[in-house]
Amino acid sequence: QVQLVESGGGLVQAGDSLRLSCTNAGRTYSSHLMGWFRQAPGKEREFVALIRWGTGREYYADSVKGRFTISRDKAKETTYLEMSELNPEDTAIYYCARATSYSTYARDFDHWGPGTQVTVSS
Repeated sequence: QVQLVESGGGLVQAGDSLRLSCTNAGRTYSSHLMGWFRQAPGKEREFVALIRWGTGREYYADSVKGRFTISRDKAKETTYLEMSELNPEDTAIYYCARATSYSTYARDFDHWGPGTQVTVSS
């Protein structure tokens, strides 16, 4: 049973860093991929980053490449999103999600966490 819960959101200032965590109460298999998405008010949910659980290969949206890092701790069933050089445009609800095959489209992810709010003030 997959149950995802995000944590680590908050209010930060522009230029600050923040680390989000996503813990799966169930089990993540090597064939799975864990992703981070975000949704700002009035906007569609957008892809942020993705990691293959088995190999650790990472994928990023162009808007966060070089600033965000996705990682995972298999023993803890936890996926992380390290965010640095945050700016107000990064303000959104951040969601983690699981997919069983490679995709950057939200529709292809079958399990989602409730989300955690990240607010970046200027």
